[in-house]
Amino acid sequence: MLLVSFAVIALLLYLNFDKATLNLLLREKNKQHLFFGFSALITILWSIQASIYEGLYVHFLWLTACTLFLGPRLAIYAGFIALALNCILGNYPWDMMAVHFIAGVIIPVLSSYLVYVISFHKLPRHFFIYVFVCGFFAGALAIGAKMLTLSVFFWATGFYPWSTIFDNYLILLVLLAFPEAMLNGMTMSIGIVYTPQWVRTFYDNQYLNDK
Repeated sequence: MLLVSFAVIALLLYLNFDKATLNLLLREKNKQHLFFGFSALITILWSIQASIYEGLYVHFLWLTACTLFLGPRLAIYAGFIALALNCILGNYPWDMMAVHFIAGVIIPVLSSYLVYVISFHKLPRHFFIYVFVCGFFAGALAIGAKMLTLSVFFWATGFYPWSTIFDNYLILLVLLAFPEAMLNGMTMSIGIVYTPQWVRTFYDNQYLNDK
């Protein structure tokens, strides 16, 4: 099981690899600081968790802001680093690392970026739409997607009955969605106001200059 988990993670990291993104990271100091800063802070944030049942961990993600700042590829690698360090610290089991990587990193990052892409192409390009849709709404969606994916996995594989998962884990989404949305939305608000040049997905000429 452990080897399968590592093989799945290695395959996903390989598919996520992009030479242009790597060159950008190696070339720009600000990007390096953001990448390692997010990796460190997410590691700390994920270490502050509660476990209702084994494998059903409750903590904030902060991956939506990471995705909007760094782009989806670097956000996935930052999430992987945070997950690996938490496995080393004993907060996650190694043999379930692939499950938590898919449910807790890949899916939240991709869902956040999907909201951004749809918003960019289908909604008016306005500062408040970016903050509230790409930051607040996407943050709530990301943690919802993560918790739902984990719930379906543990139910489908027979670890726990659905009633146990719903009553003790999935119901907590009601409590977590709003603060997760606030965490990501406020991060993006501060980032856009003070360091817009650091936000990979924010363009002044699209969201500000024409308004």
